[in-house]
Amino acid sequence: MPSSANLLKFIVLCVVWGLTWIATKVGIGTVPPLLFAATRFIAAGVIVSLWMWRETHFSKWQKNDVIRLFAASLLMVTLTYGPLYWGMRYVSSGTAGVLEMSLTPLALLGFGIALGQERWSWMSAIALALGIAGLCVLFAPSIKANEGAGAWSIVGFFAVAWAAVSYAWGSVLARPLIERYGSGMLSGATMLIGGAALLLGSLGWEPNSTQSLETFWGWPATLGWLFLLLFGSLVGYSLYMQLLRDLGPAKAGSFAFVSPIIAVLVGVIVAEETVQALSVAGMAVMLLAAGTSLYGDELEALFARIACNATSTVQKLRAAL
Repeated sequence: MPSSANLLKFIVLCVVWGLTWIATKVGIGTVPPLLFAATRFIAAGVIVSLWMWRETHFSKWQKNDVIRLFAASLLMVTLTYGPLYWGMRYVSSGTAGVLEMSLTPLALLGFGIALGQERWSWMSAIALALGIAGLCVLFAPSIKANEGAGAWSIVGFFAVAWAAVSYAWGSVLARPLIERYGSGMLSGATMLIGGAALLLGSLGWEPNSTQSLETFWGWPATLGWLFLLLFGSLVGYSLYMQLLRDLGPAKAGSFAFVSPIIAVLVGVIVAEETVQALSVAGMAVMLLAAGTSLYGDELEALFARIACNATSTVQKLRAAL
Protein backbone atom coordinates (compact mmCIF):
# COMPACT_ATOMS: atom_id res chain seq x y z
CA MET A 1 0.00 0.00 0.00
CA PRO A 2 1.42 3.44 -0.90
CA SER A 3 2.21 5.64 2.09
CA SER A 4 0.15 8.79 2.60
CA ALA A 5 3.12 10.86 1.38
CA ASN A 6 3.44 8.83 -1.83
CA LEU A 7 -0.31 8.94 -2.39
CA LEU A 8 -0.23 12.74 -2.10
CA LYS A 9 2.70 12.88 -4.54
CA PHE A 10 0.75 10.67 -6.93
CA ILE A 11 -2.32 12.93 -6.80
CA VAL A 12 -0.23 16.07 -7.38
CA LEU A 13 1.57 14.37 -10.29
CA CYS A 14 -1.73 13.41 -11.91
CA VAL A 15 -3.10 16.95 -11.61
CA VAL A 16 0.08 18.62 -12.88
CA TRP A 17 0.61 16.31 -15.84
CA GLY A 18 -3.09 16.47 -16.66
CA LEU A 19 -2.69 20.22 -17.12
CA THR A 20 0.41 19.95 -19.32
CA TRP A 21 -1.51 18.77 -22.40
CA ILE A 22 -3.20 22.11 -23.01
CA ALA A 23 0.04 24.03 -22.35
CA THR A 24 1.87 21.80 -24.83
CA LYS A 25 -0.81 22.17 -27.50
CA VAL A 26 -0.72 25.96 -27.20
CA GLY A 27 3.08 26.09 -27.32
CA ILE A 28 3.70 23.87 -30.33
CA GLY A 29 1.14 25.83 -32.31
CA THR A 30 3.59 28.75 -32.34
CA VAL A 31 7.05 27.36 -31.58
CA PRO A 32 8.89 24.49 -33.33
CA PRO A 33 8.03 21.43 -31.20
CA LEU A 34 11.58 20.15 -30.60
CA LEU A 35 12.77 23.61 -29.63
CA PHE A 36 9.79 24.09 -27.32
CA ALA A 37 10.58 20.83 -25.52
CA ALA A 38 14.36 21.36 -25.51
CA THR A 39 14.36 24.81 -23.92
CA ARG A 40 11.91 23.67 -21.25
CA PHE A 41 14.03 20.72 -20.19
CA ILE A 42 17.37 22.52 -20.38
CA ALA A 43 16.10 25.32 -18.16
CA ALA A 44 14.62 22.85 -15.66
CA GLY A 45 17.74 20.70 -15.75
CA VAL A 46 20.01 23.66 -15.00
CA ILE A 47 17.84 24.79 -12.08
CA VAL A 48 17.62 21.33 -10.48
CA SER A 49 21.31 20.54 -11.10
CA LEU A 50 22.43 23.79 -9.45
CA TRP A 51 20.09 23.11 -6.54
CA MET A 52 21.48 19.59 -6.08
CA TRP A 53 25.12 20.51 -6.77
CA ARG A 54 26.33 20.09 -3.19
CA GLU A 55 24.79 16.63 -2.95
CA THR A 56 26.30 15.44 -6.24
CA HIS A 57 29.44 13.33 -5.85
CA PHE A 58 30.80 12.67 -9.32
CA SER A 59 33.73 10.64 -7.98
CA LYS A 60 31.29 7.93 -6.84
CA TRP A 61 29.88 7.39 -10.31
CA GLN A 62 30.83 4.15 -12.02
CA LYS A 63 31.46 3.97 -15.76
CA ASN A 64 28.47 1.69 -16.39
CA ASP A 65 26.23 4.05 -14.43
CA VAL A 66 27.32 7.01 -16.58
CA ILE A 67 26.45 5.06 -19.73
CA ARG A 68 23.09 4.12 -18.20
CA LEU A 69 22.46 7.77 -17.28
CA PHE A 70 22.98 8.96 -20.85
CA ALA A 71 20.82 6.14 -22.22
CA ALA A 72 18.03 6.88 -19.74
CA SER A 73 18.24 10.63 -20.47
CA LEU A 74 17.94 10.15 -24.21
CA LEU A 75 15.07 7.68 -23.83
CA MET A 76 13.08 9.62 -21.19
CA VAL A 77 13.49 13.09 -22.69
CA THR A 78 14.97 13.30 -26.21
CA LEU A 79 13.34 10.24 -27.76
CA THR A 80 10.09 10.78 -25.86
CA TYR A 81 9.21 14.44 -26.10
CA GLY A 82 10.70 14.99 -29.54
CA PRO A 83 8.46 12.41 -31.26
CA LEU A 84 5.52 13.21 -28.93
CA TYR A 85 5.50 16.97 -29.60
CA TRP A 86 6.11 16.43 -33.31
CA GLY A 87 3.41 13.77 -33.57
CA MET A 88 0.84 15.96 -31.81
CA ARG A 89 0.93 18.26 -34.82
CA TYR A 90 -0.60 15.54 -37.00
CA VAL A 91 -2.69 13.57 -34.51
CA SER A 92 -5.68 14.84 -32.56
CA SER A 93 -5.10 15.45 -28.86
CA GLY A 94 -7.59 12.69 -28.02
CA THR A 95 -5.81 10.11 -30.16
CA ALA A 96 -2.45 11.19 -28.76
CA GLY A 97 -3.84 10.93 -25.25
CA VAL A 98 -5.14 7.40 -25.72
CA LEU A 99 -1.93 6.19 -27.37
CA GLU A 100 0.54 7.77 -24.98
CA MET A 101 -1.42 7.21 -21.79
CA SER A 102 -2.43 3.62 -22.50
CA LEU A 103 0.93 2.44 -23.83
CA THR A 104 2.97 4.06 -21.03
CA PRO A 105 1.79 1.84 -18.13
CA LEU A 106 1.73 -1.20 -20.40
CA ALA A 107 5.33 -0.62 -21.49
CA LEU A 108 6.41 0.22 -17.92
CA LEU A 109 5.08 -3.13 -16.72
CA GLY A 110 6.65 -4.97 -19.65
CA PHE A 111 10.12 -3.44 -19.26
CA GLY A 112 9.84 -3.74 -15.47
CA ILE A 113 9.21 -7.49 -15.73
CA ALA A 114 11.96 -7.92 -18.34
CA LEU A 115 14.54 -6.18 -16.13
CA GLY A 116 13.42 -7.80 -12.89
CA GLN A 117 11.84 -4.72 -11.27
CA GLU A 118 8.23 -5.94 -11.49
CA ARG A 119 6.42 -9.26 -11.29
CA TRP A 120 3.48 -10.41 -13.34
CA SER A 121 0.15 -10.45 -11.53
CA TRP A 122 -3.48 -10.73 -12.53
CA MET A 123 -4.26 -7.49 -10.72
CA SER A 124 -1.78 -5.62 -12.92
CA ALA A 125 -3.34 -7.14 -16.01
CA ILE A 126 -6.84 -6.20 -14.83
CA ALA A 127 -5.71 -2.63 -14.07
CA LEU A 128 -4.17 -2.26 -17.54
CA ALA A 129 -7.26 -3.66 -19.26
CA LEU A 130 -9.57 -1.35 -17.32
CA GLY A 131 -7.39 1.69 -17.93
CA ILE A 132 -7.04 1.16 -21.67
CA ALA A 133 -10.78 0.49 -22.02
CA GLY A 134 -11.58 3.67 -20.08
CA LEU A 135 -9.20 5.74 -22.21
CA CYS A 136 -10.77 4.46 -25.43
CA VAL A 137 -14.26 5.29 -24.16
CA LEU A 138 -13.21 8.75 -22.94
CA PHE A 139 -11.51 9.80 -26.16
CA ALA A 140 -13.68 7.91 -28.66
CA PRO A 141 -15.15 11.11 -30.24
CA SER A 142 -11.71 12.63 -30.77
CA ILE A 143 -10.33 9.40 -32.24
CA LYS A 144 -13.21 9.21 -34.69
CA ALA A 145 -12.65 12.83 -35.71
CA ASN A 146 -9.04 12.00 -36.59
CA GLU A 147 -9.98 9.17 -38.99
CA GLY A 148 -9.03 9.78 -42.60
CA ALA A 149 -6.62 12.60 -41.74
CA GLY A 150 -4.02 11.39 -44.23
CA ALA A 151 -0.58 9.78 -44.34
CA TRP A 152 1.04 12.24 -41.95
CA SER A 153 -1.46 11.32 -39.26
CA ILE A 154 -0.26 7.70 -39.51
CA VAL A 155 3.35 8.83 -39.05
CA GLY A 156 2.27 10.98 -36.12
CA PHE A 157 0.41 7.99 -34.69
CA PHE A 158 3.59 5.90 -34.61
CA ALA A 159 5.64 8.83 -33.27
CA VAL A 160 3.31 9.19 -30.27
CA ALA A 161 3.29 5.41 -29.73
CA TRP A 162 7.08 5.30 -29.77
CA ALA A 163 7.21 8.14 -27.23
CA ALA A 164 5.33 6.00 -24.70
CA VAL A 165 7.63 3.01 -25.24
CA SER A 166 10.76 5.15 -25.03
CA TYR A 167 9.65 6.82 -21.81
CA ALA A 168 8.91 3.48 -20.17
CA TRP A 169 12.22 1.99 -21.26
CA GLY A 170 14.15 4.98 -19.93
CA SER A 171 12.21 4.96 -16.65
CA VAL A 172 13.12 1.34 -15.93
CA LEU A 173 16.77 2.02 -16.79
CA ALA A 174 16.80 5.06 -14.50
CA ARG A 175 15.33 3.40 -11.40
CA PRO A 176 18.58 1.76 -10.13
CA LEU A 177 20.37 5.10 -10.58
CA ILE A 178 17.69 6.88 -8.55
CA GLU A 179 18.20 4.39 -5.72
CA ARG A 180 21.98 4.91 -5.78
CA TYR A 181 22.32 8.64 -6.46
CA GLY A 182 19.00 10.20 -5.47
CA SER A 183 15.90 11.35 -7.35
CA GLY A 184 16.89 15.03 -7.34
CA MET A 185 20.24 14.48 -9.00
CA LEU A 186 18.74 12.11 -11.58
CA SER A 187 15.93 14.55 -12.38
CA GLY A 188 18.35 17.38 -13.09
CA ALA A 189 20.85 15.27 -15.03
CA THR A 190 18.33 13.52 -17.28
CA MET A 191 16.51 16.76 -18.11
CA LEU A 192 19.76 18.58 -18.88
CA ILE A 193 21.29 15.82 -21.02
CA GLY A 194 18.05 14.97 -22.78
CA GLY A 195 17.19 18.64 -23.34
CA ALA A 196 20.61 19.39 -24.82
CA ALA A 197 20.21 16.51 -27.29
CA LEU A 198 16.75 17.82 -28.20
CA LEU A 199 18.20 21.27 -28.86
CA LEU A 200 20.83 19.82 -31.20
CA GLY A 201 18.07 17.95 -33.02
CA SER A 202 15.98 21.10 -33.28
CA LEU A 203 18.83 23.23 -34.66
CA GLY A 204 19.69 20.54 -37.20
CA TRP A 205 16.19 19.59 -38.30
CA GLU A 206 13.70 22.37 -37.64
CA PRO A 207 14.24 25.21 -40.17
CA ASN A 208 12.83 28.01 -37.98
CA SER A 209 14.47 27.03 -34.69
CA THR A 210 17.26 29.64 -34.78
CA GLN A 211 14.81 32.40 -35.62
CA SER A 212 12.46 31.25 -32.85
CA LEU A 213 15.28 31.53 -30.32
CA GLU A 214 15.72 35.18 -31.23
CA THR A 215 12.07 36.26 -31.30
CA PHE A 216 9.27 36.57 -28.74
CA TRP A 217 6.88 33.63 -28.92
CA GLY A 218 3.81 35.54 -27.82
CA TRP A 219 2.21 35.38 -24.41
CA PRO A 220 0.14 32.18 -24.85
CA ALA A 221 3.17 30.09 -25.87
CA THR A 222 5.41 31.79 -23.29
CA LEU A 223 2.98 31.19 -20.44
CA GLY A 224 2.53 27.60 -21.59
CA TRP A 225 6.32 27.15 -21.58
CA LEU A 226 6.61 28.63 -18.08
CA PHE A 227 3.89 26.30 -16.81
CA LEU A 228 5.65 23.29 -18.30
CA LEU A 229 8.96 24.44 -16.82
CA LEU A 230 7.71 25.14 -13.29
CA PHE A 231 5.07 22.46 -12.88
CA GLY A 232 5.56 19.91 -15.64
CA SER A 233 9.32 19.58 -15.12
CA LEU A 234 10.42 21.01 -11.77
CA VAL A 235 7.43 19.58 -9.88
CA GLY A 236 5.95 16.77 -11.97
CA TYR A 237 9.14 15.18 -13.32
CA SER A 238 10.80 15.24 -9.89
CA LEU A 239 7.74 13.66 -8.25
CA TYR A 240 7.66 10.97 -10.91
CA MET A 241 11.30 10.09 -10.20
CA GLN A 242 10.50 9.73 -6.49
CA LEU A 243 7.45 7.55 -7.17
CA LEU A 244 9.45 5.47 -9.63
CA ARG A 245 11.97 4.79 -6.86
CA ASP A 246 9.44 4.13 -4.09
CA LEU A 247 6.56 2.38 -5.90
CA GLY A 248 8.15 0.83 -8.97
CA PRO A 249 7.45 1.40 -12.68
CA ALA A 250 3.94 -0.10 -12.88
CA LYS A 251 2.38 1.76 -9.94
CA ALA A 252 4.14 5.04 -10.74
CA GLY A 253 2.93 4.72 -14.34
CA SER A 254 -0.71 4.47 -13.31
CA PHE A 255 -0.77 8.29 -13.35
CA ALA A 256 -1.62 7.74 -17.02
CA PHE A 257 -5.12 6.63 -16.06
CA VAL A 258 -5.85 9.77 -14.00
CA SER A 259 -4.11 12.63 -15.85
CA PRO A 260 -6.41 12.42 -18.91
CA ILE A 261 -9.40 12.94 -16.62
CA ILE A 262 -7.82 16.16 -15.38
CA ALA A 263 -7.19 17.23 -18.96
CA VAL A 264 -10.84 16.67 -19.91
CA LEU A 265 -12.12 18.52 -16.83
CA VAL A 266 -9.86 21.48 -17.67
CA GLY A 267 -11.39 21.54 -21.15
CA VAL A 268 -14.86 21.68 -19.59
CA ILE A 269 -13.92 24.53 -17.25
CA VAL A 270 -11.67 26.61 -19.52
CA ALA A 271 -13.00 25.92 -23.02
CA GLU A 272 -16.61 25.15 -22.02
CA GLU A 273 -16.40 21.73 -23.69
CA THR A 274 -19.20 19.24 -23.08
CA VAL A 275 -18.81 15.81 -21.51
CA GLN A 276 -21.16 13.02 -22.44
CA ALA A 277 -22.42 10.36 -20.05
CA LEU A 278 -20.27 7.77 -21.84
CA SER A 279 -17.18 9.88 -21.13
CA VAL A 280 -18.07 10.03 -17.45
CA ALA A 281 -18.31 6.23 -17.46
CA GLY A 282 -14.85 6.07 -19.07
CA MET A 283 -13.43 8.31 -16.34
CA ALA A 284 -14.91 6.08 -13.64
CA VAL A 285 -13.33 3.00 -15.22
CA MET A 286 -9.95 4.77 -15.41
CA LEU A 287 -10.09 5.74 -11.73
CA LEU A 288 -10.90 2.12 -10.92
CA ALA A 289 -7.87 1.08 -12.98
CA ALA A 290 -5.57 3.47 -11.10
CA GLY A 291 -6.86 2.23 -7.75
CA THR A 292 -6.42 -1.38 -8.83
CA SER A 293 -2.83 -0.66 -9.86
CA LEU A 294 -1.90 1.22 -6.69
CA TYR A 295 -3.56 -1.24 -4.31
CA GLY A 296 -3.20 -4.38 -6.39
CA ASP A 297 -1.09 -6.24 -3.82
CA GLU A 298 -3.66 -5.62 -1.09
CA LEU A 299 -6.55 -6.64 -3.35
CA GLU A 300 -4.72 -9.77 -4.43
CA ALA A 301 -4.10 -10.72 -0.79
CA LEU A 302 -7.76 -10.00 0.06
CA PHE A 303 -9.05 -12.22 -2.75
CA ALA A 304 -6.62 -14.95 -1.69
CA ARG A 305 -7.99 -14.83 1.87
CA ILE A 306 -11.56 -14.91 0.58
CA ALA A 307 -10.78 -17.92 -1.60
CA CYS A 308 -9.02 -19.66 1.28
CA ASN A 309 -11.94 -19.04 3.64
CA ALA A 310 -14.43 -20.22 1.02
CA THR A 311 -12.44 -23.41 0.46
CA SER A 312 -12.23 -24.02 4.19
CA THR A 313 -15.99 -23.49 4.59
CA VAL A 314 -16.77 -25.91 1.74
CA GLN A 315 -14.48 -28.54 3.28
CA LYS A 316 -16.19 -28.15 6.66
CA LEU A 317 -19.63 -28.50 5.06
CA ARG A 318 -18.56 -31.63 3.23
CA ALA A 319 -17.16 -33.09 6.46
CA ALA A 320 -20.40 -32.33 8.30
CA LEU A 321 -22.43 -34.03 5.60
